[in-house]
Amino acid sequence: MFDQPVCHCLLCVERDVELDEADLSTMRHVRERGWGIILIPEDEDGPGWAFTVGLWHTFRSPEAAMFGLRVEVMKNCLNTLADGVAAGRHLVADQARDDVIRNYSVVTKAVDTSWYRSLFGMALHFYQEPPLPFMEVVWPDAGGRYPWDPGATPKLRELQPSLWIPKDDHAPGPWTKLP
Repeated sequence: MFDQPVCHCLLCVERDVELDEADLSTMRHVRERGWGIILIPEDEDGPGWAFTVGLWHTFRSPEAAMFGLRVEVMKNCLNTLADGVAAGRHLVADQARDDVIRNYSVVTKAVDTSWYRSLFGMALHFYQEPPLPFMEVVWPDAGGRYPWDPGATPKLRELQPSLWIPKDDHAPGPWTKLP
């Protein structure tokens, strides 16, 4: 797995930082369940996304992120995935998982750190001292094609960024417009 001997998160190290309701809610979820899910709904600027906070703290497994589905669907998928992590199925790059979406496999891809500030600010705040590992959970279209497969629809590629590619090298789209 990843080598980080000490966790510097908000739960493990007392800090002189003001905590808001979102911080307290995330901390409560991580204490009670081992992780929390942050939901970013779709808006006029682009698709929504969701990500975990706490898998690294609790299980030393990478955090997970999904993009482009309804946020409640992604929340359910990430909770299912996190349940698997809690049972010992840690996230590994380029791993096919059939325990996330019924009748479909997803693939986990290591996220390049150039995306972290744009997409995972809440996780960076929680952990205080990155880097921490993130995996993108990539889902296929109804035909089982992933965004990188020939014949995948352009919409599938728009809904899910290719976070394993550095942000500066990524094709322009809603994800690269994020600060």
